[in-house]
Amino acid sequence: MADNGGDERAEARPSPRNKRAEIVAVATEFFGDDGYEDTKWADVAAAVGLGPTALYHYFESKQHCLFEILVEAVDDAVDEFARLSRGEFAVAFPTLVRGSFERDGREARRTRVLVAEQALVRHRSAAPREENARKRAFALLKRYEEGWRDLLADGMSAGAIPAADADLLARIVIGTYNSVWQWYRPDGRLPLEEVADFYVPRMLALAGLPE
Repeated sequence: MADNGGDERAEARPSPRNKRAEIVAVATEFFGDDGYEDTKWADVAAAVGLGPTALYHYFESKQHCLFEILVEAVDDAVDEFARLSRGEFAVAFPTLVRGSFERDGREARRTRVLVAEQALVRHRSAAPREENARKRAFALLKRYEEGWRDLLADGMSAGAIPAADADLLARIVIGTYNSVWQWYRPDGRLPLEEVADFYVPRMLALAGLPE
């Protein structure tokens, strides 16, 4: 697992020649540390060496940038889910749950942003590029949530866990996981591995599968 302590704002960022990627990286840091609403778009611009109006060459709005961050976060989560959920349920499910806590500082901040702001993807935007990013994030989120539901349903069908409403079970498992990112900070007193040690067996128990 990557080191989760310290101030990751000192981490290496993408080359300044790729300003769009740099803006996304810096905005992720600000949104994750300070919150999306409390981050000033002008502060992001200053951090990447641009004037505030220059950001609009890359993004239609601060929310457009947020949606691109959410797309990146959920796209990676979907790939991770597919990779870790292979095989027999009794092995795949614990592997998936444990793996979902393996985040470095930047990934932890990005997950925090996703959990805090995902409700925004349900509201349509009049700005074309922003709306396109919103729709992509919404579709990926739906796919991710359906993946958990289908995996749990497969576990029930195989007799690995007790029969239940798969939708409700997926909601409580995802909700428990998401609750971590409402309070966890990479520079907080608890290392993420210790948090995982506490949460993983309880999430497995929620599904009816002992660790």
